Amino acid sequence: MNRRFAVCGISNRAMSMFIQPLLTDFAATNQVVSLLDSDLHRVDLCLEKFPELVDVQSYKDDQFDQMINETKPDVIIVVSRDDTHIDYILKALANDIDVITEKPMVTTSEDAVKVLEAEKSSKGTVTVAFNYRYSPFHRKIKEMVLEGKIGRVTSVDLNWYIDTYHGASYFKRWNRNRDLSGGLSIHKSTHHFDLVNWWVDQYPEEVFAYGALNYYGPNGELNPDPTTDNRHCGTCQVQNGCDYYMRWNPRTLQSSVKDDHLKMGEDNDKQYTGYRPDACIFDSEIEIEDTYTATVKYNKGALLSYSINFSLPFEGYRLAINGTKGRIETQEWHAPSRVPFEVPEQTIDYYPLFGSREVIHVVQTPGGHGGGDPILLNDIFLGVDPRRDYEILAGAKAGAYSIAVGEAVWKSAKENHPVSIKELLKIKQKI
Repeated sequence: MNRRFAVCGISNRAMSMFIQPLLTDFAATNQVVSLLDSDLHRVDLCLEKFPELVDVQSYKDDQFDQMINETKPDVIIVVSRDDTHIDYILKALANDIDVITEKPMVTTSEDAVKVLEAEKSSKGTVTVAFNYRYSPFHRKIKEMVLEGKIGRVTSVDLNWYIDTYHGASYFKRWNRNRDLSGGLSIHKSTHHFDLVNWWVDQYPEEVFAYGALNYYGPNGELNPDPTTDNRHCGTCQVQNGCDYYMRWNPRTLQSSVKDDHLKMGEDNDKQYTGYRPDACIFDSEIEIEDTYTATVKYNKGALLSYSINFSLPFEGYRLAINGTKGRIETQEWHAPSRVPFEVPEQTIDYYPLFGSREVIHVVQTPGGHGGGDPILLNDIFLGVDPRRDYEILAGAKAGAYSIAVGEAVWKSAKENHPVSIKELLKIKQKI
């Protein structure tokens, strides 16, 4: 029996991550029955890319109830802008329909609580597509912790690095507005907080953090013209004086521009109507942070030391997990094609408390997000792999805790005091 899917938000991610696999790898038991977006131009682009959907019904964002009544989906896939997730999730749960949502589940702890409460009274369930859990390296680390290789987890050091190409992209697009994305401690860092929560299998209780806007916004030190606002990369008169622009768009290579965001800005007919993803990274409306350091305390004693920076020469992370019996270390280099030097192969180093180092080479899998996307999709569309003896597919509770830590980070940075996760999620007992 086929499951019937409605897709809310026809973003590029929706088409590549969900719609295409549903039409190919998982078509035998799954069917796309409806498409919904605030901009029907996006639906037209989807039909242009997937002509086999020509008979699928499409709807505007204010026609959700009509879509449910007419197409009767079993599952809603939410891949719209972050701030719109909450409406689709609550409406789906009110109709006892399952939800699959991209991260972040929602953009505020208040909305996370609403989802948790709605799920309790619904026959539907919420799945959050935390694909980072599914990376072969991340699964191996989880398995090592579960095997007791390092004993009881005592502390985690996680430093995340975003390069000037990827980092700047968030400040060219809607992500730079906190009302739309929750800020980058939610839009981006919830991936990382969920990973740590999952690895240590403990609940975050309290957060203290610092944050700053160091690189982007009107006071960015590399702003080539602080007197001018509301520029766009593709038409900017001072683009040749902007180091961020010139790093990815050298004058001698204008026929093969490397910056995909600039390409999208020049190709407006492939975007949302009236939207450009190449707004100036130095605009005055930017007020979210681009740099964070944070400490998170967990309910069973673990401590997380976390940092993220959105304007660095390379991309990746360094991780160490310490326990009463040893230590796990790894370093990953994302996007090596954007790094002007050779990068080493990623391995996992295991240090027993009393003994010599063991270097572990992990069998890798192809696909997006370090090979995590295809395995996640198998669990979503075929059912959780029965051979795996630990929980990996994330639900609403995991989504809520990741949101709460992300919100606590920027609130603590703004207000200069520790923030309680229990207070954000209104927890009187363990959820």
